[in-house]
Amino acid sequence: MYFKEFDIRWSDIDANRHLANSAYINFMSHTRMSFLIANGLTQKELAKHRVGPVVFYEHVYYFREVFPGKPVKVSLELAGTSEDGRFFEFHHNFYDHKGRNFAHCEMMGAWIDMNTRKLTGLPPDFLHILDHLPKTEGFKVLTSEDTRKFGKKPKDLEG
Repeated sequence: MYFKEFDIRWSDIDANRHLANSAYINFMSHTRMSFLIANGLTQKELAKHRVGPVVFYEHVYYFREVFPGKPVKVSLELAGTSEDGRFFEFHHNFYDHKGRNFAHCEMMGAWIDMNTRKLTGLPPDFLHILDHLPKTEGFKVLTSEDTRKFGKKPKDLEG
């Protein structure tokens, strides 16, 4: 399993003096990007191929508070990917210094072509990178239908 360890900084806590929800999002993003960079998909490569990741949703389940003073670990597992790598779903678990799981997140996203601003498959040179990630028990091959959390887009205010 892939893990990234973090110290909880002053800027990571909220008014209740525990880990802020925004810090969870930042720790997860840093964990994902650290894995990709360690496996060759660096910012330079993303820029060269004109692709970038986009988040559809992140759903965090909080189980207990965590406070500054001890490091935390964030795991990364692959819950699903489309055949062309366009769509991906990652799961993260958060562990305190005693190894207790204090939060879980389900995150889904895709790759976007930075020129056309449309979704695109992961460049073929990098499809193998996701093979290095452990898969969740319920891993599945994703289709565009799996990305439709609400089934349809809510109406705009103007229309």
